[in-house]
Amino acid sequence: MASPVATAVLFRANIHSVSFGSHFDSFGDYPVVLLGDGTHGTSEFYAARAEITKHLIEHHGFNIVAVEADWPDAEFIDRYVRQRPGPQARIRQGGGDDDHEPFKRFPTWMWRNRETQNLVEWMRNRNATLTDPAHKAGFYGLDLYSMGASIKAVIDYLDHVDPAAGKEARRRYGCLQPWVEDPTAYGLASLRGLADCEKGVVQMLRDLLARRLEYSEDAHDGDEYHSGQQNAYLVRDAERYYKAMYYSSASSWTLRDTHMVDTLRRILKNRPAGSKAVVWAHNSHCGDARFTSMGTRRKEVNIGQLCRERFGRENVATLGCGTHTGTVAAAHEWDEDMEIMDVRPSRPDSWEWVAHQTGIPSFVWDLRDDRITPELKEAMAAESQRLERFIGVIYRPDTERMSHYSQADLQQQFDAYIWFDETEAVRPLEKVQPKTVMGMEETYPFGL
Repeated sequence: MASPVATAVLFRANIHSVSFGSHFDSFGDYPVVLLGDGTHGTSEFYAARAEITKHLIEHHGFNIVAVEADWPDAEFIDRYVRQRPGPQARIRQGGGDDDHEPFKRFPTWMWRNRETQNLVEWMRNRNATLTDPAHKAGFYGLDLYSMGASIKAVIDYLDHVDPAAGKEARRRYGCLQPWVEDPTAYGLASLRGLADCEKGVVQMLRDLLARRLEYSEDAHDGDEYHSGQQNAYLVRDAERYYKAMYYSSASSWTLRDTHMVDTLRRILKNRPAGSKAVVWAHNSHCGDARFTSMGTRRKEVNIGQLCRERFGRENVATLGCGTHTGTVAAAHEWDEDMEIMDVRPSRPDSWEWVAHQTGIPSFVWDLRDDRITPELKEAMAAESQRLERFIGVIYRPDTERMSHYSQADLQQQFDAYIWFDETEAVRPLEKVQPKTVMGMEETYPFGL
Protein backbone atom coordinates (compact mmCIF):
# COMPACT_ATOMS: atom_id res chain seq x y z
CA MET A 1 0.00 0.00 0.00
CA ALA A 2 1.42 3.35 -1.07
CA SER A 3 1.94 6.31 1.21
CA PRO A 4 -1.36 8.19 1.82
CA VAL A 5 0.49 11.45 1.21
CA ALA A 6 1.75 10.28 -2.20
CA THR A 7 -1.74 9.11 -3.16
CA ALA A 8 -3.20 12.37 -1.90
CA VAL A 9 -0.91 14.34 -4.22
CA LEU A 10 -2.43 12.51 -7.19
CA PHE A 11 -5.90 13.10 -5.81
CA ARG A 12 -5.35 16.83 -5.69
CA ALA A 13 -5.13 16.88 -9.50
CA ASN A 14 -8.70 15.52 -9.66
CA ILE A 15 -10.28 17.66 -6.97
CA HIS A 16 -13.19 19.98 -7.68
CA SER A 17 -14.40 22.61 -5.26
CA VAL A 18 -17.73 21.82 -3.61
CA SER A 19 -20.10 23.71 -5.90
CA PHE A 20 -23.66 22.50 -5.78
CA GLY A 21 -24.47 24.07 -9.13
CA SER A 22 -22.33 23.72 -12.20
CA HIS A 23 -20.22 20.72 -11.16
CA PHE A 24 -23.24 18.49 -10.60
CA ASP A 25 -24.68 19.45 -13.98
CA SER A 26 -22.53 16.62 -15.34
CA PHE A 27 -24.78 14.16 -13.47
CA GLY A 28 -28.00 15.69 -14.77
CA ASP A 29 -28.40 13.35 -17.75
CA TYR A 30 -28.44 10.16 -15.65
CA PRO A 31 -31.98 8.85 -15.11
CA VAL A 32 -30.98 7.62 -11.62
CA VAL A 33 -28.57 9.39 -9.23
CA LEU A 34 -27.70 7.65 -5.96
CA LEU A 35 -26.58 9.97 -3.17
CA GLY A 36 -24.92 8.06 -0.34
CA ASP A 37 -23.80 9.22 3.08
CA GLY A 38 -20.99 7.88 5.24
CA THR A 39 -23.16 8.23 8.38
CA HIS A 40 -26.86 8.59 9.10
CA GLY A 41 -26.25 11.56 11.40
CA THR A 42 -23.99 14.15 9.74
CA SER A 43 -25.34 17.60 8.91
CA GLU A 44 -23.00 18.28 5.98
CA PHE A 45 -24.02 15.05 4.25
CA TYR A 46 -27.72 15.87 4.47
CA ALA A 47 -27.19 19.48 3.44
CA ALA A 48 -24.98 18.53 0.48
CA ARG A 49 -27.45 15.94 -0.77
CA ALA A 50 -30.28 18.42 -0.37
CA GLU A 51 -28.50 21.05 -2.48
CA ILE A 52 -27.59 18.51 -5.16
CA THR A 53 -31.19 17.27 -5.18
CA LYS A 54 -32.60 20.78 -5.51
CA HIS A 55 -30.27 21.51 -8.43
CA LEU A 56 -31.19 18.30 -10.22
CA ILE A 57 -34.90 19.02 -9.74
CA GLU A 58 -34.64 22.66 -10.74
CA HIS A 59 -32.34 22.33 -13.74
CA HIS A 60 -32.50 18.74 -14.97
CA GLY A 61 -36.11 17.62 -14.58
CA PHE A 62 -35.76 15.17 -11.71
CA ASN A 63 -39.18 14.51 -10.17
CA ILE A 64 -38.56 11.63 -7.74
CA VAL A 65 -36.79 11.77 -4.37
CA ALA A 66 -36.63 8.20 -3.03
CA VAL A 67 -35.12 7.65 0.41
CA GLU A 68 -34.04 4.88 2.76
CA ALA A 69 -37.26 5.13 4.75
CA ASP A 70 -40.55 3.28 5.11
CA TRP A 71 -43.19 3.76 2.42
CA PRO A 72 -46.11 4.79 4.70
CA ASP A 73 -44.01 7.41 6.50
CA ALA A 74 -42.65 8.87 3.28
CA GLU A 75 -46.12 8.98 1.77
CA PHE A 76 -47.23 11.49 4.37
CA ILE A 77 -44.40 13.70 3.16
CA ASP A 78 -45.35 13.06 -0.46
CA ARG A 79 -48.92 14.14 0.24
CA TYR A 80 -47.52 17.27 1.81
CA VAL A 81 -45.05 18.24 -0.91
CA ARG A 82 -47.38 17.41 -3.83
CA GLN A 83 -50.49 18.57 -1.95
CA ARG A 84 -52.23 15.25 -2.53
CA PRO A 85 -55.48 14.57 -0.66
CA GLY A 86 -55.38 12.05 2.12
CA PRO A 87 -54.60 11.44 5.80
CA GLN A 88 -52.47 14.55 6.19
CA ALA A 89 -55.64 16.58 6.82
CA ARG A 90 -56.43 14.55 9.93
CA ILE A 91 -52.87 14.84 11.21
CA ARG A 92 -52.68 18.57 10.71
CA GLN A 93 -55.69 18.93 13.01
CA GLY A 94 -53.71 17.20 15.73
CA GLY A 95 -56.31 14.44 15.60
CA GLY A 96 -57.12 11.23 17.31
CA ASP A 97 -55.97 7.71 17.91
CA ASP A 98 -55.97 6.71 14.23
CA ASP A 99 -53.55 9.44 13.21
CA HIS A 100 -50.06 8.49 12.20
CA GLU A 101 -47.11 10.79 12.59
CA PRO A 102 -44.26 9.94 10.21
CA PHE A 103 -40.79 8.78 11.20
CA LYS A 104 -41.59 8.15 14.85
CA ARG A 105 -39.89 4.79 15.19
CA PHE A 106 -36.17 4.47 15.92
CA PRO A 107 -34.09 6.19 14.57
CA THR A 108 -36.23 9.32 14.52
CA TRP A 109 -33.33 11.71 13.84
CA MET A 110 -32.53 10.04 10.53
CA TRP A 111 -35.41 11.90 8.84
CA ARG A 112 -36.85 14.10 11.58
CA ASN A 113 -34.12 16.70 11.31
CA ARG A 114 -33.92 20.29 10.15
CA GLU A 115 -31.84 19.47 7.08
CA THR A 116 -34.57 17.15 5.76
CA GLN A 117 -37.27 19.58 6.85
CA ASN A 118 -35.65 22.34 4.78
CA LEU A 119 -35.64 20.14 1.66
CA VAL A 120 -39.25 19.10 2.19
CA GLU A 121 -40.40 22.70 2.56
CA TRP A 122 -38.45 23.68 -0.56
CA MET A 123 -40.09 20.87 -2.54
CA ARG A 124 -43.56 21.88 -1.38
CA ASN A 125 -42.99 25.55 -2.22
CA ARG A 126 -41.61 24.75 -5.65
CA ASN A 127 -44.37 22.26 -6.46
CA ALA A 128 -46.95 24.88 -5.55
CA THR A 129 -45.73 27.03 -8.46
CA LEU A 130 -46.25 24.23 -11.03
CA THR A 131 -49.50 23.45 -12.82
CA ASP A 132 -48.49 20.17 -14.46
CA PRO A 133 -48.57 17.30 -11.91
CA ALA A 134 -45.96 15.43 -13.97
CA HIS A 135 -43.38 18.09 -13.12
CA LYS A 136 -44.02 18.04 -9.39
CA ALA A 137 -41.31 16.25 -7.43
CA GLY A 138 -42.55 13.47 -5.16
CA PHE A 139 -41.06 12.00 -1.98
CA TYR A 140 -41.04 8.21 -1.63
CA GLY A 141 -39.82 5.55 0.82
CA LEU A 142 -37.93 2.48 -0.34
CA ASP A 143 -37.47 0.44 2.85
CA LEU A 144 -39.48 -2.50 4.22
CA TYR A 145 -39.63 -2.16 8.01
CA SER A 146 -43.25 -0.92 8.12
CA MET A 147 -45.08 -4.24 8.02
CA GLY A 148 -47.78 -3.23 10.50
CA ALA A 149 -48.36 0.22 9.01
CA SER A 150 -48.44 -1.25 5.50
CA ILE A 151 -51.01 -3.88 6.49
CA LYS A 152 -53.21 -1.11 7.85
CA ALA A 153 -52.70 0.97 4.70
CA VAL A 154 -53.75 -1.89 2.40
CA ILE A 155 -56.87 -2.54 4.47
CA ASP A 156 -57.76 1.15 4.62
CA TYR A 157 -57.36 1.46 0.84
CA LEU A 158 -59.52 -1.58 0.12
CA ASP A 159 -62.18 -0.45 2.59
CA HIS A 160 -62.64 2.60 0.34
CA VAL A 161 -62.57 0.96 -3.09
CA ASP A 162 -63.78 -2.59 -2.36
CA PRO A 163 -65.13 -3.26 1.16
CA ALA A 164 -65.44 -7.00 0.52
CA ALA A 165 -61.77 -7.15 -0.42
CA GLY A 166 -60.96 -5.13 2.70
CA LYS A 167 -62.68 -7.77 4.80
CA GLU A 168 -60.68 -10.49 3.05
CA ALA A 169 -57.46 -8.56 3.64
CA ARG A 170 -58.20 -8.49 7.37
CA ARG A 171 -58.60 -12.25 7.34
CA ARG A 172 -55.44 -12.96 5.37
CA TYR A 173 -53.26 -10.47 7.19
CA GLY A 174 -54.67 -11.66 10.52
CA CYS A 175 -51.96 -14.32 10.55
CA LEU A 176 -49.35 -11.55 10.90
CA GLN A 177 -51.21 -9.37 13.38
CA PRO A 178 -49.71 -11.00 16.52
CA TRP A 179 -46.27 -10.05 15.25
CA VAL A 180 -46.62 -6.50 13.92
CA GLU A 181 -45.22 -4.94 17.10
CA ASP A 182 -42.15 -7.18 16.94
CA PRO A 183 -41.75 -8.61 13.42
CA THR A 184 -38.44 -10.25 14.30
CA ALA A 185 -40.39 -12.52 16.62
CA TYR A 186 -42.37 -13.71 13.59
CA GLY A 187 -39.13 -14.75 11.93
CA LEU A 188 -38.16 -16.77 15.00
CA ALA A 189 -41.62 -18.35 15.24
CA SER A 190 -41.41 -19.27 11.55
CA LEU A 191 -37.99 -20.85 12.08
CA ARG A 192 -39.50 -23.00 14.85
CA GLY A 193 -42.45 -24.02 12.67
CA LEU A 194 -44.96 -22.08 14.79
CA ALA A 195 -46.11 -19.60 12.13
CA ASP A 196 -46.18 -19.30 8.33
CA CYS A 197 -48.19 -16.46 6.82
CA GLU A 198 -46.64 -16.46 3.36
CA LYS A 199 -49.55 -18.00 1.43
CA GLY A 200 -52.15 -15.45 2.50
CA VAL A 201 -49.78 -12.50 2.07
CA VAL A 202 -48.82 -13.54 -1.47
CA GLN A 203 -52.45 -14.16 -2.43
CA MET A 204 -53.44 -10.73 -1.16
CA LEU A 205 -50.88 -9.13 -3.45
CA ARG A 206 -52.02 -11.25 -6.40
CA ASP A 207 -55.62 -10.20 -5.88
CA LEU A 208 -54.65 -6.55 -5.72
CA LEU A 209 -52.61 -6.80 -8.92
CA ALA A 210 -55.37 -8.71 -10.70
CA ARG A 211 -57.82 -5.85 -10.09
CA ARG A 212 -55.37 -3.12 -11.05
CA LEU A 213 -57.45 -1.65 -13.87
CA GLU A 214 -60.67 -1.72 -11.87
CA TYR A 215 -59.14 -0.09 -8.81
CA SER A 216 -56.96 2.48 -10.56
CA GLU A 217 -59.85 3.66 -12.74
CA ASP A 218 -62.07 4.18 -9.72
CA ALA A 219 -62.71 7.61 -8.25
CA HIS A 220 -59.47 7.07 -6.38
CA ASP A 221 -56.61 8.07 -8.68
CA GLY A 222 -53.63 6.03 -9.80
CA ASP A 223 -51.43 7.32 -6.99
CA GLU A 224 -53.75 5.76 -4.43
CA TYR A 225 -53.79 2.40 -6.19
CA HIS A 226 -50.00 2.55 -6.62
CA SER A 227 -49.60 3.15 -2.90
CA GLY A 228 -51.93 0.27 -2.00
CA GLN A 229 -50.02 -1.99 -4.37
CA GLN A 230 -46.67 -0.91 -2.96
CA ASN A 231 -47.81 -1.56 0.61
CA ALA A 232 -48.93 -5.05 -0.42
CA TYR A 233 -45.53 -5.70 -1.99
CA LEU A 234 -43.92 -4.41 1.19
CA VAL A 235 -45.88 -6.80 3.41
CA ARG A 236 -44.92 -9.71 1.15
CA ASP A 237 -41.24 -8.77 1.13
CA ALA A 238 -41.16 -7.97 4.86
CA GLU A 239 -42.63 -11.38 5.64
CA ARG A 240 -39.81 -12.96 3.66
CA TYR A 241 -37.20 -10.64 5.15
CA TYR A 242 -38.01 -11.42 8.77
CA LYS A 243 -37.83 -15.13 8.06
CA ALA A 244 -34.55 -14.83 6.14
CA MET A 245 -32.79 -12.84 8.86
CA TYR A 246 -32.62 -15.98 11.02
CA TYR A 247 -30.99 -17.99 8.25
CA SER A 248 -28.45 -15.64 6.69
CA SER A 249 -27.49 -12.00 7.14
CA ALA A 250 -26.43 -11.91 3.47
CA SER A 251 -29.84 -13.19 2.36
CA SER A 252 -31.75 -10.70 4.47
CA TRP A 253 -29.56 -7.78 3.33
CA THR A 254 -30.02 -8.82 -0.30
CA LEU A 255 -33.79 -9.16 0.14
CA ARG A 256 -33.95 -5.69 1.64
CA ASP A 257 -31.91 -3.97 -1.08
CA THR A 258 -33.70 -5.92 -3.81
CA HIS A 259 -37.00 -4.68 -2.37
CA MET A 260 -35.71 -1.10 -2.44
CA VAL A 261 -34.67 -1.35 -6.10
CA ASP A 262 -37.93 -3.06 -7.07
CA THR A 263 -39.78 -0.24 -5.32
CA LEU A 264 -37.74 2.34 -7.22
CA ARG A 265 -38.62 0.66 -10.52
CA ARG A 266 -42.32 0.71 -9.66
CA ILE A 267 -42.12 4.40 -8.75
CA LEU A 268 -40.42 5.21 -12.06
CA LYS A 269 -43.08 3.21 -13.91
CA ASN A 270 -45.90 4.99 -12.07
CA ARG A 271 -44.57 8.47 -12.83
CA PRO A 272 -44.67 9.90 -16.40
CA ALA A 273 -42.28 8.61 -19.07
CA GLY A 274 -38.87 10.22 -18.81
CA SER A 275 -39.01 10.63 -15.04
CA LYS A 276 -35.70 10.75 -13.19
CA ALA A 277 -34.92 9.79 -9.61
CA VAL A 278 -32.56 10.87 -6.84
CA VAL A 279 -32.02 8.19 -4.19
CA TRP A 280 -30.85 8.95 -0.64
CA ALA A 281 -29.37 6.02 1.26
CA HIS A 282 -26.23 5.05 3.14
CA ASN A 283 -22.93 4.61 1.30
CA SER A 284 -23.23 0.89 2.02
CA HIS A 285 -26.41 0.84 -0.09
CA CYS A 286 -25.48 3.35 -2.81
CA GLY A 287 -21.93 2.25 -3.62
CA ASP A 288 -21.57 -0.85 -5.81
CA ALA A 289 -21.27 -3.82 -3.42
CA ARG A 290 -19.17 -5.79 -5.92
CA PHE A 291 -16.24 -3.49 -5.14
CA THR A 292 -16.40 -3.77 -1.36
CA SER A 293 -16.03 -6.66 1.05
CA MET A 294 -19.85 -6.75 1.20
CA GLY A 295 -19.78 -8.40 -2.21
CA THR A 296 -16.36 -10.00 -2.37
CA ARG A 297 -16.53 -11.66 1.06
CA ARG A 298 -20.13 -11.67 2.27
CA LYS A 299 -21.75 -12.15 -1.15
CA GLU A 300 -24.26 -9.38 -0.55
CA VAL A 301 -25.76 -7.20 -3.25
CA ASN A 302 -27.02 -3.66 -2.77
CA ILE A 303 -28.88 -0.78 -4.41
CA GLY A 304 -25.83 0.49 -6.28
CA GLN A 305 -25.00 -2.88 -7.81
CA LEU A 306 -28.60 -3.72 -8.67
CA CYS A 307 -29.28 -0.33 -10.24
CA ARG A 308 -26.20 -0.61 -12.43
CA GLU A 309 -27.23 -4.12 -13.47
CA ARG A 310 -30.90 -3.38 -14.11
CA PHE A 311 -30.78 0.14 -15.54
CA GLY A 312 -27.31 -0.06 -17.14
CA ARG A 313 -24.20 1.49 -15.68
CA GLU A 314 -24.41 4.37 -18.17
CA ASN A 315 -27.81 5.31 -16.70
CA VAL A 316 -26.84 5.33 -13.00
CA ALA A 317 -24.54 7.69 -11.09
CA THR A 318 -23.35 6.66 -7.63
CA LEU A 319 -22.07 9.38 -5.29
CA GLY A 320 -20.81 8.94 -1.73
CA CYS A 321 -19.95 11.27 1.16
CA GLY A 322 -17.13 10.94 3.68
CA THR A 323 -15.47 12.70 6.62
CA HIS A 324 -12.29 12.53 8.70
CA THR A 325 -13.57 13.63 12.11
CA GLY A 326 -16.13 15.78 13.92
CA THR A 327 -19.42 14.85 15.59
CA VAL A 328 -22.29 12.58 14.61
CA ALA A 329 -25.85 11.91 15.81
CA ALA A 330 -26.12 8.22 16.63
CA ALA A 331 -27.02 5.72 19.34
CA HIS A 332 -24.83 3.14 21.04
CA GLU A 333 -27.46 0.41 20.68
CA TRP A 334 -30.71 -0.10 18.82
CA ASP A 335 -33.72 1.74 20.30
CA GLU A 336 -31.56 3.84 22.62
CA ASP A 337 -31.81 7.63 22.68
CA MET A 338 -29.72 9.65 20.26
CA GLU A 339 -26.42 11.12 21.41
CA ILE A 340 -24.01 13.60 19.85
CA MET A 341 -20.80 11.58 19.67
CA ASP A 342 -17.26 12.46 18.66
CA VAL A 343 -16.13 10.79 15.45
CA ARG A 344 -12.65 9.35 15.83
CA PRO A 345 -10.06 10.56 13.28
CA SER A 346 -9.93 8.19 10.32
CA ARG A 347 -7.42 5.35 10.18
CA PRO A 348 -4.15 5.71 8.20
CA ASP A 349 -5.11 2.67 6.07
CA SER A 350 -8.43 4.23 4.98
CA TRP A 351 -9.61 6.28 2.00
CA GLU A 352 -10.74 8.91 4.47
CA TRP A 353 -7.13 9.36 5.60
CA VAL A 354 -6.03 9.86 2.00
CA ALA A 355 -8.70 12.54 1.58
CA HIS A 356 -7.62 14.14 4.84
CA GLN A 357 -4.00 14.24 3.64
CA THR A 358 -4.95 16.55 0.76
CA GLY A 359 -5.31 19.30 3.35
CA ILE A 360 -8.43 20.64 1.60
CA PRO A 361 -11.49 21.05 3.89
CA SER A 362 -14.15 20.08 1.33
CA PHE A 363 -14.17 18.96 -2.28
CA VAL A 364 -15.54 16.51 -4.84
CA TRP A 365 -13.55 13.73 -6.46
CA ASP A 366 -15.03 12.89 -9.84
CA LEU A 367 -14.06 9.24 -10.23
CA ARG A 368 -15.66 8.44 -13.60
CA ASP A 369 -13.30 6.81 -16.08
CA ASP A 370 -13.44 9.70 -18.53
CA ARG A 371 -12.86 12.28 -15.77
CA ILE A 372 -9.98 10.73 -13.86
CA THR A 373 -6.31 10.96 -14.83
CA PRO A 374 -4.61 7.70 -15.89
CA GLU A 375 -2.05 8.13 -13.11
CA LEU A 376 -4.73 8.40 -10.43
CA LYS A 377 -6.72 5.50 -11.85
CA GLU A 378 -3.62 3.32 -11.70
CA ALA A 379 -2.85 4.46 -8.16
CA MET A 380 -6.39 3.77 -6.97
CA ALA A 381 -6.38 0.31 -8.50
CA ALA A 382 -3.21 -0.43 -6.55
CA GLU A 383 -4.92 0.84 -3.38
CA SER A 384 -8.10 -1.22 -3.79
CA GLN A 385 -7.61 -2.91 -0.41
CA ARG A 386 -7.90 0.37 1.52
CA LEU A 387 -10.63 0.63 4.10
CA GLU A 388 -13.73 2.80 4.05
CA ARG A 389 -15.67 3.87 7.14
CA PHE A 390 -19.38 3.12 7.46
CA ILE A 391 -21.33 4.62 10.39
CA GLY A 392 -25.07 3.99 10.42
CA VAL A 393 -27.51 4.84 13.20
CA ILE A 394 -25.32 2.88 15.64
CA TYR A 395 -21.78 4.09 16.40
CA ARG A 396 -19.37 2.08 18.52
CA PRO A 397 -16.08 4.00 18.69
CA ASP A 398 -14.45 1.46 21.00
CA THR A 399 -14.71 -1.28 18.35
CA GLU A 400 -14.52 1.02 15.34
CA ARG A 401 -12.16 -1.08 13.18
CA MET A 402 -14.35 -4.16 13.43
CA SER A 403 -17.71 -2.38 13.58
CA HIS A 404 -17.35 0.39 11.03
CA TYR A 405 -14.57 -0.26 8.49
CA SER A 406 -14.67 -2.39 5.37
CA GLN A 407 -12.40 -2.84 2.35
CA ALA A 408 -13.44 -0.85 -0.74
CA ASP A 409 -12.23 -0.12 -4.26
CA LEU A 410 -13.40 3.48 -4.14
CA GLN A 411 -13.02 4.31 -7.83
CA GLN A 412 -15.21 1.37 -8.88
CA GLN A 413 -17.61 1.71 -5.97
CA PHE A 414 -18.55 5.34 -6.70
CA ASP A 415 -18.69 7.71 -9.65
CA ALA A 416 -17.92 10.62 -7.33
CA TYR A 417 -16.94 11.13 -3.69
CA ILE A 418 -17.92 14.25 -1.74
CA TRP A 419 -15.56 15.14 1.10
CA PHE A 420 -15.91 17.18 4.29
CA ASP A 421 -12.82 16.97 6.47
CA GLU A 422 -14.56 17.98 9.69
CA THR A 423 -18.29 17.65 10.17
CA GLU A 424 -21.07 18.27 12.68
CA ALA A 425 -23.99 16.17 13.82
CA VAL A 426 -27.29 16.49 12.04
CA ARG A 427 -29.74 18.88 13.72
CA PRO A 428 -32.47 16.62 15.14
CA LEU A 429 -35.99 17.74 15.92
CA GLU A 430 -35.94 15.41 18.92
CA LYS A 431 -33.12 13.79 20.85
CA VAL A 432 -35.29 11.43 22.90
CA GLN A 433 -37.41 8.79 21.22
CA PRO A 434 -40.77 10.62 21.44
CA LYS A 435 -43.94 9.21 22.98
CA THR A 436 -46.40 11.95 22.04
CA VAL A 437 -48.31 12.78 18.86
CA MET A 438 -47.90 15.97 16.88
CA GLY A 439 -50.36 18.80 17.37
CA MET A 440 -48.81 21.86 15.75
CA GLU A 441 -50.12 22.53 12.24
CA GLU A 442 -47.22 24.88 11.48
CA THR A 443 -44.66 22.10 11.89
CA TYR A 444 -46.38 19.47 9.76
CA PRO A 445 -45.06 17.02 8.72
CA PHE A 446 -42.30 17.37 11.34
CA GLY A 447 -43.14 17.84 15.02
CA LEU A 448 -40.74 19.74 17.26
